[in-house]
Amino acid sequence: MEAIYSHWLFTPILVTVAIIALFPLVAGYLTLVERKVLADFQVRLGPMRTGPHGLLQPIADALKLMLKEDIIPTDSDHAIFWFAPVISTFTGLTAFAVLPFSRTIYVADVNVGLLVVSAMSAVGILGIILGGWSSNSHYPLLGALRSAAQLVSYEVALSFALVSGVMVAGTLSMKQIVLAQQARGVWFVFDNYFFMIVPFAVYIIAATAETNRAPFDLPEAESELVAGFHTEYSGFRWALYFLAEYANIFVVCSVAVTLFWGGWLRPFPSVHWLEIPLNVAFPVVLFVGSGALTLPMVKKLKDPMQQKVLVVVALLLVLIGALFIIPLVNHAVIGLFWFLLKVFLIIYLLIWFRGTFPRFRYDQLMNIGWKIAIPVGMAAVLINAVLGMLRHPL
Repeated sequence: MEAIYSHWLFTPILVTVAIIALFPLVAGYLTLVERKVLADFQVRLGPMRTGPHGLLQPIADALKLMLKEDIIPTDSDHAIFWFAPVISTFTGLTAFAVLPFSRTIYVADVNVGLLVVSAMSAVGILGIILGGWSSNSHYPLLGALRSAAQLVSYEVALSFALVSGVMVAGTLSMKQIVLAQQARGVWFVFDNYFFMIVPFAVYIIAATAETNRAPFDLPEAESELVAGFHTEYSGFRWALYFLAEYANIFVVCSVAVTLFWGGWLRPFPSVHWLEIPLNVAFPVVLFVGSGALTLPMVKKLKDPMQQKVLVVVALLLVLIGALFIIPLVNHAVIGLFWFLLKVFLIIYLLIWFRGTFPRFRYDQLMNIGWKIAIPVGMAAVLINAVLGMLRHPL
């Protein structure tokens, strides 16, 4: 066993298996969070029936999709119709391979990691295009064409935002980008006299469009295209598109965290006296406090079984918080904690976008991409280059 643990492939394989096994569950519960947050926006409760406060709703949804009849239209291109969602899912999950979840938890640290993520993001759109085209139906075809135009428009702006970050970091390696921020003692979003906030804003807007999220969800606009590119999909194949969408959301948010927000680094990483308050006290208070706030909700439930499930959830949160007090455990997982916390905060921001802004018209989508996002991205590259040379003269 010692030979297995010490093998250089052990950690990458373990992380890969964990991603493949756990991410579908994470994606399911992201949908629950999204439904709850949007319900709160609209002064309602969201899912409440399946499990205490709807906690088992993602499990029920997954079972429904697995058991639902999988229909292939008679006049569709069967091979491409079958393969299209596989492309989107494969590319979405492949991008996880170069994400550094912490200093030691990652699959691979390659010197062109950011290019790998960009390439996978671009190829993933091909699954949407082929899915819409192969259905041999007007609405999915229109959704696929919109997706192609959206890719061309926003991939350019997104690339300019990434170039600004790469100029500051001086590397394309995702792990080295975080280490560069640690060496300078500042997150890159605050670098160059805070001007890096501009490319970060461009990145978030372009990434929202890249992942087909509202208000840029034109390829699947229900109001005019029924369901867009996946109108003819059902059951497990539809679930693959859903999984690919949330995988892409997680990846673009992870890139934003890695490139602009310090990756696995805690706030103020160079201030040593904040080590105990932020790396120990904060996660303990967060999890133990969440568990303590969950317990009063038990009394409001009528079903004894749901009460027991919610008590178990509360105790599990308290137990997770208590584990951060153990130095060995804290050292192993604190980087992962900060990385995931930042990622979920940006995902929460994207959910806010969905609940705040109405869907843009197609001409507005193109105008924002070509007339605003791309020029601002180009200007950000130029200005950040000048500021970088002023700060670090040759």
